[in-house]
Amino acid sequence: MHILINDRLVSAEEAVISPFDHGFLYGMGLFETFRVYDGHPFLLDDHLDRLNRGLSTLNIEAAFSREELAGKISMVLERNGCTNANVRLNVSAGIEELGLPPDVYSSPQTILFARPLPPAGEMAEKQLVLLKMRRNTPEGDERLKSHHYMNNILAKRELGNTPGQEGIFLTKEGFLAEGVVSNLFWTKGNILYTPSLETGILNGITRQFVLLLAEKNGLQVQEGFYQAEEMMRADEVFVTNSIQEIAPAASFAGVSFPGGAGRLAGMLHKEYRKYSSHLWGREGLLMEGQR
Repeated sequence: MHILINDRLVSAEEAVISPFDHGFLYGMGLFETFRVYDGHPFLLDDHLDRLNRGLSTLNIEAAFSREELAGKISMVLERNGCTNANVRLNVSAGIEELGLPPDVYSSPQTILFARPLPPAGEMAEKQLVLLKMRRNTPEGDERLKSHHYMNNILAKRELGNTPGQEGIFLTKEGFLAEGVVSNLFWTKGNILYTPSLETGILNGITRQFVLLLAEKNGLQVQEGFYQAEEMMRADEVFVTNSIQEIAPAASFAGVSFPGGAGRLAGMLHKEYRKYSSHLWGREGLLMEGQR
Protein backbone atom coordinates (compact mmCIF):
# COMPACT_ATOMS: atom_id res chain seq x y z
CA MET A 1 0.00 0.00 0.00
CA HIS A 2 1.13 3.53 -0.82
CA ILE A 3 0.07 6.46 1.37
CA LEU A 4 0.00 10.20 0.79
CA ILE A 5 1.50 11.81 3.87
CA ASN A 6 1.85 15.60 3.83
CA ASP A 7 1.54 15.52 0.03
CA ARG A 8 4.36 12.97 -0.31
CA LEU A 9 3.50 9.55 -1.75
CA VAL A 10 5.37 6.83 0.15
CA SER A 11 5.02 3.14 0.90
CA ALA A 12 3.21 2.25 4.11
CA GLU A 13 6.52 1.07 5.58
CA GLU A 14 8.10 4.49 4.99
CA ALA A 15 5.23 6.51 6.48
CA VAL A 16 6.12 7.99 9.89
CA ILE A 17 4.77 10.63 12.27
CA SER A 18 6.58 12.54 14.98
CA PRO A 19 6.16 11.47 18.63
CA PHE A 20 5.55 15.18 19.32
CA ASP A 21 2.51 15.34 17.03
CA HIS A 22 -0.40 16.47 19.21
CA GLY A 23 -2.64 14.09 17.31
CA PHE A 24 -0.64 11.34 19.00
CA LEU A 25 0.06 13.05 22.33
CA TYR A 26 -3.40 14.49 23.02
CA GLY A 27 -5.74 13.05 20.41
CA MET A 28 -6.06 16.40 18.64
CA GLY A 29 -7.06 15.31 15.18
CA LEU A 30 -9.97 14.40 12.95
CA PHE A 31 -10.61 11.88 10.21
CA GLU A 32 -13.10 11.16 7.47
CA THR A 33 -13.79 7.81 5.86
CA PHE A 34 -15.63 7.65 2.55
CA ARG A 35 -16.24 5.24 -0.27
CA VAL A 36 -15.05 5.59 -3.85
CA TYR A 37 -17.27 4.03 -6.54
CA ASP A 38 -15.53 3.48 -9.89
CA GLY A 39 -13.20 6.38 -9.15
CA HIS A 40 -15.87 8.74 -7.77
CA PRO A 41 -15.60 9.81 -4.09
CA PHE A 42 -19.27 9.76 -3.07
CA LEU A 43 -20.51 12.76 -1.03
CA LEU A 44 -16.98 14.15 -0.78
CA ASP A 45 -18.32 17.72 -0.39
CA ASP A 46 -20.30 16.72 2.70
CA HIS A 47 -17.35 14.91 4.27
CA LEU A 48 -15.10 17.91 3.69
CA ASP A 49 -17.68 20.34 5.06
CA ARG A 50 -17.86 18.33 8.31
CA LEU A 51 -14.09 18.00 8.43
CA ASN A 52 -13.46 21.71 7.85
CA ARG A 53 -15.98 22.72 10.53
CA GLY A 54 -14.36 20.29 12.97
CA LEU A 55 -10.87 21.60 12.23
CA SER A 56 -12.08 25.11 12.99
CA THR A 57 -13.51 23.89 16.30
CA LEU A 58 -10.15 22.34 17.24
CA ASN A 59 -8.23 25.45 16.15
CA ILE A 60 -6.34 23.44 13.54
CA GLU A 61 -5.36 25.81 10.74
CA ALA A 62 -6.38 23.77 7.70
CA ALA A 63 -9.22 23.52 5.20
CA PHE A 64 -9.77 21.28 2.19
CA SER A 65 -11.59 21.83 -1.10
CA ARG A 66 -13.10 19.28 -3.44
CA GLU A 67 -10.70 20.14 -6.24
CA GLU A 68 -7.64 19.78 -4.04
CA LEU A 69 -8.62 16.51 -2.44
CA ALA A 70 -10.13 14.87 -5.52
CA GLY A 71 -6.76 15.16 -7.25
CA LYS A 72 -4.97 13.61 -4.29
CA ILE A 73 -7.49 10.77 -4.11
CA SER A 74 -6.98 10.03 -7.80
CA MET A 75 -3.22 9.94 -7.26
CA VAL A 76 -3.52 7.47 -4.37
CA LEU A 77 -6.01 5.27 -6.21
CA GLU A 78 -3.84 5.14 -9.31
CA ARG A 79 -0.70 4.32 -7.34
CA ASN A 80 -2.51 1.50 -5.53
CA GLY A 81 -4.17 0.21 -8.69
CA CYS A 82 -7.82 0.47 -7.60
CA THR A 83 -10.99 2.32 -8.57
CA ASN A 84 -13.28 1.07 -5.79
CA ALA A 85 -11.95 1.80 -2.34
CA ASN A 86 -12.38 2.73 1.29
CA VAL A 87 -10.54 6.05 1.56
CA ARG A 88 -9.48 7.63 4.85
CA LEU A 89 -8.20 11.15 5.39
CA ASN A 90 -6.59 11.98 8.75
CA VAL A 91 -5.65 15.49 9.85
CA SER A 92 -3.68 15.81 13.08
CA ALA A 93 -2.72 18.97 14.95
CA GLY A 94 0.94 18.57 14.06
CA ILE A 95 4.22 18.93 15.92
CA GLU A 96 4.17 21.21 18.96
CA GLU A 97 5.89 21.56 22.32
CA LEU A 98 4.69 19.43 25.21
CA GLY A 99 1.73 20.95 27.04
CA LEU A 100 -1.69 22.22 26.03
CA PRO A 101 -1.40 25.17 23.65
CA PRO A 102 -3.90 28.04 23.95
CA ASP A 103 -3.46 29.16 20.34
CA VAL A 104 -4.04 27.69 16.89
CA TYR A 105 -2.23 24.68 15.49
CA SER A 106 -0.53 26.16 12.45
CA SER A 107 1.33 23.12 11.05
CA PRO A 108 -1.13 20.23 10.76
CA GLN A 109 -0.16 16.84 9.34
CA THR A 110 -2.28 14.98 6.77
CA ILE A 111 -2.44 11.31 5.85
CA LEU A 112 -4.52 9.92 2.98
CA PHE A 113 -4.76 6.23 2.17
CA ALA A 114 -7.05 3.87 0.29
CA ARG A 115 -7.93 0.23 0.85
CA PRO A 116 -9.30 -1.58 -2.23
CA LEU A 117 -12.91 -2.77 -2.11
CA PRO A 118 -14.80 -5.03 -4.50
CA PRO A 119 -17.46 -3.33 -6.64
CA ALA A 120 -20.56 -2.53 -4.62
CA GLY A 121 -22.87 -5.53 -4.27
CA GLU A 122 -26.04 -6.43 -2.42
CA MET A 123 -26.98 -5.19 1.04
CA ALA A 124 -25.21 -7.05 3.85
CA GLU A 125 -27.44 -8.04 6.77
CA LYS A 126 -26.49 -7.34 10.39
CA GLN A 127 -27.27 -8.92 13.72
CA LEU A 128 -27.65 -6.04 16.17
CA VAL A 129 -26.56 -6.52 19.78
CA LEU A 130 -27.45 -4.19 22.66
CA LEU A 131 -24.24 -3.14 24.40
CA LYS A 132 -23.68 -2.86 28.14
CA MET A 133 -21.13 -0.12 27.45
CA ARG A 134 -22.92 3.24 27.34
CA ARG A 135 -22.24 5.92 24.75
CA ASN A 136 -20.03 8.63 26.16
CA THR A 137 -21.08 12.25 25.82
CA PRO A 138 -19.37 14.52 23.26
CA GLU A 139 -16.37 16.45 24.55
CA GLY A 140 -17.65 19.68 23.03
CA ASP A 141 -20.92 21.06 21.69
CA GLU A 142 -21.26 18.25 19.16
CA ARG A 143 -19.60 14.92 18.48
CA LEU A 144 -16.64 15.25 16.14
CA LYS A 145 -15.15 12.42 14.12
CA SER A 146 -12.01 12.70 16.18
CA HIS A 147 -9.06 10.58 17.26
CA HIS A 148 -10.80 10.08 20.64
CA TYR A 149 -12.10 6.56 19.96
CA MET A 150 -11.70 4.73 23.26
CA ASN A 151 -15.47 4.43 23.86
CA ASN A 152 -15.91 2.77 20.46
CA ILE A 153 -12.95 0.45 20.97
CA LEU A 154 -14.18 -0.72 24.37
CA ALA A 155 -17.60 -1.35 22.85
CA LYS A 156 -16.03 -3.34 20.01
CA ARG A 157 -14.16 -5.45 22.56
CA GLU A 158 -17.43 -6.15 24.35
CA LEU A 159 -19.02 -7.16 21.05
CA GLY A 160 -16.12 -9.36 20.01
CA ASN A 161 -14.98 -10.22 16.52
CA THR A 162 -18.16 -11.89 15.29
CA PRO A 163 -18.69 -11.19 11.57
CA GLY A 164 -22.01 -9.64 10.72
CA GLN A 165 -22.69 -8.17 14.16
CA GLU A 166 -22.97 -4.53 15.14
CA GLY A 167 -23.21 -3.24 18.71
CA ILE A 168 -25.84 -0.65 19.61
CA PHE A 169 -25.13 1.97 22.26
CA LEU A 170 -27.59 3.42 24.72
CA THR A 171 -26.96 6.81 26.26
CA LYS A 172 -26.30 6.98 30.00
CA GLU A 173 -29.99 7.91 30.37
CA GLY A 174 -31.01 4.71 28.56
CA PHE A 175 -32.02 6.11 25.16
CA LEU A 176 -31.04 4.52 21.85
CA ALA A 177 -27.97 6.24 20.42
CA GLU A 178 -25.98 4.66 17.57
CA GLY A 179 -23.86 1.70 16.55
CA VAL A 180 -20.17 1.24 17.24
CA VAL A 181 -19.45 2.41 13.67
CA SER A 182 -22.91 3.28 12.38
CA ASN A 183 -26.06 5.33 12.73
CA LEU A 184 -29.35 3.66 13.59
CA PHE A 185 -32.78 3.70 11.86
CA TRP A 186 -36.06 1.83 12.03
CA THR A 187 -39.45 2.04 10.34
CA LYS A 188 -43.06 1.67 11.37
CA GLY A 189 -45.47 2.00 8.50
CA ASN A 190 -44.17 4.86 6.36
CA ILE A 191 -42.40 6.61 9.23
CA LEU A 192 -38.63 6.50 9.51
CA TYR A 193 -37.26 6.91 13.04
CA THR A 194 -33.73 7.73 14.15
CA PRO A 195 -32.18 9.03 17.39
CA SER A 196 -31.87 12.79 17.70
CA LEU A 197 -28.49 14.48 17.46
CA GLU A 198 -29.26 15.74 20.97
CA THR A 199 -28.49 12.23 22.24
CA GLY A 200 -24.85 13.03 21.43
CA ILE A 201 -24.45 10.83 18.36
CA LEU A 202 -22.26 11.55 15.36
CA ASN A 203 -24.17 13.24 12.55
CA GLY A 204 -23.09 10.69 9.96
CA ILE A 205 -22.80 11.76 6.34
CA THR A 206 -24.70 8.65 5.21
CA ARG A 207 -27.25 9.35 7.96
CA GLN A 208 -27.88 12.81 6.53
CA PHE A 209 -28.17 11.48 2.99
CA VAL A 210 -30.59 8.70 3.97
CA LEU A 211 -32.82 11.19 5.80
CA LEU A 212 -32.96 13.29 2.65
CA LEU A 213 -33.64 10.23 0.47
CA ALA A 214 -36.46 9.19 2.80
CA GLU A 215 -38.17 12.57 2.57
CA LYS A 216 -37.68 12.64 -1.20
CA ASN A 217 -39.48 9.28 -1.43
CA GLY A 218 -42.47 10.28 0.67
CA LEU A 219 -41.51 8.91 4.09
CA GLN A 220 -42.15 10.84 7.26
CA VAL A 221 -39.00 11.34 9.32
CA GLN A 222 -38.96 11.56 13.10
CA GLU A 223 -35.85 12.21 15.19
CA GLY A 224 -36.14 11.90 18.96
CA PHE A 225 -35.35 10.11 22.21
CA TYR A 226 -36.38 6.45 22.09
CA GLN A 227 -36.18 3.38 24.31
CA ALA A 228 -34.91 0.07 22.90
CA GLU A 229 -38.39 -1.42 23.38
CA GLU A 230 -39.79 1.03 20.84
CA MET A 231 -37.38 -0.20 18.17
CA MET A 232 -38.25 -3.82 19.00
CA ARG A 233 -41.79 -3.09 17.72
CA ALA A 234 -40.47 -1.78 14.37
CA ASP A 235 -41.27 -3.20 10.95
CA GLU A 236 -37.66 -2.88 9.78
CA VAL A 237 -34.35 -1.87 11.35
CA PHE A 238 -31.13 -0.88 9.61
CA VAL A 239 -27.80 0.83 10.26
CA THR A 240 -25.76 3.07 7.98
CA ASN A 241 -22.22 4.19 7.38
CA SER A 242 -20.21 5.38 4.40
CA ILE A 243 -18.54 2.03 3.69
CA GLN A 244 -21.34 -0.43 4.50
CA GLU A 245 -24.03 1.90 3.07
CA ILE A 246 -27.45 0.67 4.30
CA ALA A 247 -27.20 -2.57 6.26
CA PRO A 248 -30.58 -4.10 7.25
CA ALA A 249 -30.93 -5.91 10.56
CA ALA A 250 -32.05 -9.52 10.70
CA SER A 251 -32.37 -9.27 14.48
CA PHE A 252 -31.96 -6.99 17.47
CA ALA A 253 -31.75 -8.21 21.06
CA GLY A 254 -33.46 -11.50 20.17
CA VAL A 255 -36.24 -9.94 18.05
CA SER A 256 -36.29 -10.93 14.37
CA PHE A 257 -36.64 -8.44 11.52
CA PRO A 258 -36.91 -8.84 7.71
CA GLY A 259 -33.25 -8.05 7.03
CA GLY A 260 -32.53 -7.80 3.33
CA ALA A 261 -36.16 -8.59 2.49
CA GLY A 262 -37.35 -5.34 4.11
CA ARG A 263 -39.34 -3.17 1.70
CA LEU A 264 -38.21 0.30 2.78
CA ALA A 265 -34.57 -0.60 3.42
CA GLY A 266 -34.46 -2.15 -0.04
CA MET A 267 -36.04 0.91 -1.63
CA LEU A 268 -33.68 3.31 0.12
CA HIS A 269 -30.67 1.20 -0.82
CA LYS A 270 -31.74 1.13 -4.46
CA GLU A 271 -32.12 4.91 -4.39
CA TYR A 272 -28.74 5.27 -2.65
CA ARG A 273 -27.02 3.35 -5.45
CA LYS A 274 -28.59 5.56 -8.11
CA TYR A 275 -26.46 8.44 -6.88
CA SER A 276 -23.29 6.83 -5.54
CA SER A 277 -21.34 7.01 -8.79
CA HIS A 278 -21.77 10.74 -9.41
CA LEU A 279 -23.05 12.88 -6.50
CA TRP A 280 -20.54 15.11 -4.71
CA GLY A 281 -22.92 16.10 -1.92
CA ARG A 282 -26.50 16.23 -0.64
CA GLU A 283 -26.99 19.54 -2.41
CA GLY A 284 -26.80 17.64 -5.68
CA LEU A 285 -29.78 15.50 -4.68
CA LEU A 286 -31.80 18.62 -3.91
CA MET A 287 -30.88 20.13 -7.27
CA GLU A 288 -31.83 16.94 -9.13
CA GLY A 289 -35.18 17.02 -7.37
CA GLN A 290 -35.83 20.52 -8.74
CA ARG A 291 -35.37 19.58 -12.39
